[in-house]
Amino acid sequence: MWLIVFRLHQHHSGESVRTRIISAALLCAAAVGTVACEPTTSPKPSGVASPSTPAALASSTPANDAKAAAKKASVPNFVGMGLQSAQDKAQELGFYGLDSHDALGRDRMQAFDRNWKVCSQSVAPGASVSTETTLDFGAVKLEETCPATDEKAPAAAGGKMPNFAGKSAKAARAALDSSTSITVADASGDDRFVLVESNWQVCTQDPAPGKALNGQPVEFTAVKFGESCP
Repeated sequence: MWLIVFRLHQHHSGESVRTRIISAALLCAAAVGTVACEPTTSPKPSGVASPSTPAALASSTPANDAKAAAKKASVPNFVGMGLQSAQDKAQELGFYGLDSHDALGRDRMQAFDRNWKVCSQSVAPGASVSTETTLDFGAVKLEETCPATDEKAPAAAGGKMPNFAGKSAKAARAALDSSTSITVADASGDDRFVLVESNWQVCTQDPAPGKALNGQPVEFTAVKFGESCP
């Protein structure tokens, strides 16, 4: 940086000569480049750690992640509770992986949880498990009786037709390959439309139980649950 001194003389009547000294810093020459005059780094706010510093990395380490995943809680006895109340209680304890299914094997969806009650749970009461564990509740509607054990629709194992008698038409459909052509007719002879298949139980089936499934259409007759097959 150069110091430039200008000596200026001013003459005014009755006044002595005053000397003014003007100092200025020589700016960076354009040929050198103005970038060279700029700071190479931007100042960081005080108290903010660099992403590469241990302070920033301390919050995300395999040890800390494993510790968070290892958090455990004791599973209460949910049986007999309303499904919505059971789910709320589970979430209070830190369980957010929740599932439910139709304990009667009719493959109904629990669209309104307050209309269902818990009959079974996938993790035994009193067990201490990770809160990452998924809790599955077997449930029935409030006016229904819980089965002794959860009922499940038979699967089409080995390419053979299962016995679907007494099972819901919806569960029977779900057990077969999605490409299967299926018809469900009213077995009562009243020619009613089978609209909600989970409310209808299978009376007859074609092919018969044990027959080979090779892509042929499947036919069911059914009546509503609570009715007797003819």
